[in-house]
Amino acid sequence: MRSPLLWTFVASFVLLCGVGGWLLTDPATSRSDALKTAGLAGGAVVALYALWLNDRRRRVEEARQEVERQRHALEMSRAEQDRERISDERFAKSVELLGHEADQVRVGALHALAGLARSRPQYTQTVLDVLCSYLRRPFTHTRYTDGDATPEDERELQVRLTAQRLVADLLPPASEVDGESHDLDLTGAVLEYLDLSGRRIGGLLLRYAALYSSTNLSGCVITGRAYFTTAGTEDGRQIGYFRCRGAKFLDYAWFSGTRFSEKADFTETVFSGRTTFKDAVFAKEAVFTGASFDGSLDLSRTSFQGPAELDFAREPERPSLYNTKVQSTKDLLLPEDWQAEPLPDGSARLTQKY
Repeated sequence: MRSPLLWTFVASFVLLCGVGGWLLTDPATSRSDALKTAGLAGGAVVALYALWLNDRRRRVEEARQEVERQRHALEMSRAEQDRERISDERFAKSVELLGHEADQVRVGALHALAGLARSRPQYTQTVLDVLCSYLRRPFTHTRYTDGDATPEDERELQVRLTAQRLVADLLPPASEVDGESHDLDLTGAVLEYLDLSGRRIGGLLLRYAALYSSTNLSGCVITGRAYFTTAGTEDGRQIGYFRCRGAKFLDYAWFSGTRFSEKADFTETVFSGRTTFKDAVFAKEAVFTGASFDGSLDLSRTSFQGPAELDFAREPERPSLYNTKVQSTKDLLLPEDWQAEPLPDGSARLTQKY
């Protein structure tokens, strides 16, 4: 196959000679004008060849870049698959180590899982599920039954406190309005010094949980349904302080049968959905100063055994006060349309004025 460049020169030469010879036969055209016109005609062929050559080079370069892009994408895909494989192996190994007899190994496994969630955000909910599952394991401490603490109990307690702290660390701050909300299932968990303050949580399950020493949910934003049904403990050392100042419950807030053995502080907390404290017991002080209720509030058979500050910032739409009891000898702050009717046993029943 002959080179296109050779044919270009041949065509240019032929055109130069042909146009030049034809113009020279015209008496009105000077020799210099004929040569210039013939040169332009021949040069146009060369210019067209140069344009064609440049376009061909451009297409070749584009094809090369596309091949390079596909190769890079393939390498990235392989690297991502390798990272996923390593992450899966790391996750499986860490979960396996959670059953190790040595407490320091279990602590290391918890930190490895948390590190995986930080480096691979898609693992965050799964890691939180595993940490919550660990906290749901049966656990009792001799201190909870007024006994002397054993070394085994203390070591396991430290592992559990580590798991609680890592759960809080993996949750996004409440200030991230558009951030992802993660669910926590702590049903039946034995928890001590649980602190989720200032965090954004999806659904929160604390049904039948034993909340020892203190629980801090102040400043939380709970976007899903929150269930504290029958949370507490009945034996030995009771549940401690419950701090929930300035929290926001954007859906159901279910405290049915929850026992608050120490001060329960709901100051300026916002309840956006249906809220119930039915059958709940406030053994000490109950503070709802500045709390807001956008939905209904059920206080059926709720028992306020200590001082009760129920001076809400916004009253509920449909409060249910069936057999709601307070102690008339304790300090009471009630909404203007509520009253305490004395009962023969020295307590009082809350009702609405009509």
